[in-house]
Amino acid sequence: MPGAPGSLVGAPPRGSPVTADRVRAFAADALAPSSGPRRVGVESEWFVVRAAGRPPADPATPDAPTPADDVLAVDCLRRSVPTRLPCGSTVSFEPGGQIELSSAPEPLPDCLRHSAGDLATLRHSLTTAGLDLAGLGLDPLRPPVRRLDLPRYAAMSEYFGAGPGRTMMCSTAGLQVNLDTGGNGGGELPARPAGRAVSVADRWRLAHQLGPVLVAAFAASPLRRGEVTGWRSTRQWIWAVVDPGRTRPALELADDPVEAWARYIMAARVMLLTDPDGACLAVRDGSTFGDWVAGRGPVTRLPTEADLAYHATTLFPPVRPRGWLEIRYLDALPAALWQVPVTVLAALLDDPAAADAALDVTAPLASHWVQAARLGPADPDLRRAGLECFRLAAAALPRLGAGGSAVTAVESFAERYLEAARCPADDLLDMAALDGPAGLLAPEALSVAAPHPQAPHAHTRSPDGRPAGGTPGPLDSDAQEVR
Repeated sequence: MPGAPGSLVGAPPRGSPVTADRVRAFAADALAPSSGPRRVGVESEWFVVRAAGRPPADPATPDAPTPADDVLAVDCLRRSVPTRLPCGSTVSFEPGGQIELSSAPEPLPDCLRHSAGDLATLRHSLTTAGLDLAGLGLDPLRPPVRRLDLPRYAAMSEYFGAGPGRTMMCSTAGLQVNLDTGGNGGGELPARPAGRAVSVADRWRLAHQLGPVLVAAFAASPLRRGEVTGWRSTRQWIWAVVDPGRTRPALELADDPVEAWARYIMAARVMLLTDPDGACLAVRDGSTFGDWVAGRGPVTRLPTEADLAYHATTLFPPVRPRGWLEIRYLDALPAALWQVPVTVLAALLDDPAAADAALDVTAPLASHWVQAARLGPADPDLRRAGLECFRLAAAALPRLGAGGSAVTAVESFAERYLEAARCPADDLLDMAALDGPAGLLAPEALSVAAPHPQAPHAHTRSPDGRPAGGTPGPLDSDAQEVR
């Protein structure tokens, strides 16, 4: 590769070259059946904002959001935030200064309780710096600015260039749910009735098929840079278009999960080259990992096991296998709501009866990602499927040892949102119409504000979800940069 540092191009291979068969074995390891009781892990991302009641940085503009150099000062945050919390969660930072809270894998009731406890501890620690957290899928006002100066993120920024790549890295926040692969490893919690949804392949398929239904139900990112985008989940749209070869669903490539993931790995473009000293280089020649395996890659040497493993970390599909299933398609939500999607996903995948029924409910909508991101539950088919999936989840929870408050939370969310053909994004639009976009960056905006069913949205929609008048939404020009 012209201009590449010699340590990345000319260095001897770090092991034997990988072959297509080795890539398939790598994919099989990522989807190996799990054993023991089902466990759940949560990785929640949060925007850092000024704490309620803290004086604004500029007294002349008291309603303005805290400037990025105040709110997202990562060095300040690192001094204020412990890296490991009392209930076992770890704290890390995303490129734009978003905080990520990652739980330990545990049975669902323990995961919910411990994650909530660690979140409360994290928020308390931030108060010493006059900061707090806001949970939604996309920063509604502040520009994307990279705050972490790490080699990986610098090279990723170069790879993506301007446009939605920068927004994806620095201005989005997601809620990731990690679930066991399942299969014949044993250890399922309930007695298993006759049905299909018991294998790794069925859990893989259901995790994907639930995507459009749950993207719609939990959409929470309707604004960007102070403007309404025309999408309920703008975050999902950004991730879908930023680099489709590494963000599209892997389910599309093959019925067999292992074959699908192996093909996905091979078909995705190489993003970064690394060396043992931690240097990173963006690859911009368009070569795929399959090209590299065949000797037509970005450098003369062939890829090794280390290159394969690193390449897999640069792939961001809605469901990513890593020895467990990372479910990555959910918008971040505030503290009052984030437990609901975790609960629904765990119930639908871990209870065999619920999983079997959900496979049928969601099958006709498996490809409706665009409708889900644009319309949310205003799409009648997604709304009906969402209501049925929530009903199945609520019925399954007592069988998983998570009844009581968990059931109430699921049922209350369905009543507040799905029955009204709404999602959290609709509350955010109502709040923006009343208080302006800066109000969405208030800590726990959705938690403290009741929905405004009579409040006008800050825009008028055409039937396809775009702002009225036929003009492109503020993201359409970005789309042209990557298509």
